Amino acid sequence: MGTEKRETMKKYISIWGNAISIADRRPENYAKDLTLRYPVHPLLDGDRMRLTLDNFCGTEAVTVTRVYAAQSAARGGREIREETNVGVTFGGAASVTIPAGEAVVSDEILMPVRRGQDISVSMYFADFTLMRSAVLITGPLSKGFYAVGDYAASGMLPLNNTRNTNWFYFLSNIEIYTEDTNRAVICYGDSITSQAWPDYLSLRIEKEAWMHTSVVRRAASGTRILRQYDNITYDSYGLKGAVRFPREALVSGADTVIIQHGINDIIHPVGVEVNPFRPWSDLPTDAELIEGLRMYIKKARTYGLKVYMGTLLPIYGWRTYEPFRNDLRCAVNDWIRTTDETDGCIDFDAVLRDRARPEAFAPEFDSGDHLHPSDLAYREMAACVPEDILK
Repeated sequence: MGTEKRETMKKYISIWGNAISIADRRPENYAKDLTLRYPVHPLLDGDRMRLTLDNFCGTEAVTVTRVYAAQSAARGGREIREETNVGVTFGGAASVTIPAGEAVVSDEILMPVRRGQDISVSMYFADFTLMRSAVLITGPLSKGFYAVGDYAASGMLPLNNTRNTNWFYFLSNIEIYTEDTNRAVICYGDSITSQAWPDYLSLRIEKEAWMHTSVVRRAASGTRILRQYDNITYDSYGLKGAVRFPREALVSGADTVIIQHGINDIIHPVGVEVNPFRPWSDLPTDAELIEGLRMYIKKARTYGLKVYMGTLLPIYGWRTYEPFRNDLRCAVNDWIRTTDETDGCIDFDAVLRDRARPEAFAPEFDSGDHLHPSDLAYREMAACVPEDILK
């Protein structure tokens, strides 16, 4: 009776995740005899785990020969504690084929997960595999490895055969069976969110001991709310919001989403005489962009999520900057700050902008390209997330 009672107080909650987008198209997009290893930093405890492998953007089936989960020997390292290695199965089989456009969830992995103790997921691909379903992410907790050869079960990836990578292929979600008082917060957006601030948010949660919250990142560089590219030059810029958000916001155990998206809709269009793939017709009005954000809010509500909207960041000095683009950004930000359709605004713009020239980053918060924040700025973004969202 007591055991049954404890079981009813647990559920599966995501502790880590990625958007699945389209890998940059290159002639060498097929891989063979390849091992991928991804260390992950959990913020929750659990006694079992499931993985989601996702081929959503693939145009052909992929076969994963073997998958393992293990405790990492050190945070973010390529070494695992080999004695903790567990073979992952899918319907009882060690190998799994994922059809184009589909995803698979593993069988339960009977492996304890401890807050702050990195775990690593290792995958081996024996035969030629189209490496298309992937996303590029960076940050202090976001680094993977690939090795030539079958080392998925090995304690150490060999130095001479291994390189770091920030491309995360196929692995889109990790969830653990944990206390139902735990929950996840989703960070949704484009390259600004695929870079470091969600990692710094995780580190803040860990430092401040918000014991019941995990962070799940759903971000893909170059993506827009209203448009997507259907050409191989820019297909790595991913899918539009109406395609992305319904999949990416459906996260086990999540009760909140932080949305910071829309700047690419503003900065991309330049006219076909400059770039044949970026016509002026792609430039939205502020009303159209706000309707796109409303689409996110409505879908999030159907998932039972609270919605916090982040303001769009300064763009002065970016290579396509024009005053009319900044006017559009400011109009959208005015709506984000004043609307009663969300649960709140996180005013990233107010934190990072230059006080004397608000269309620009403060110098210490500019990465140098005048579009993406500096590492210090990403720390500030994480720091300005209200405490109530993390409790």
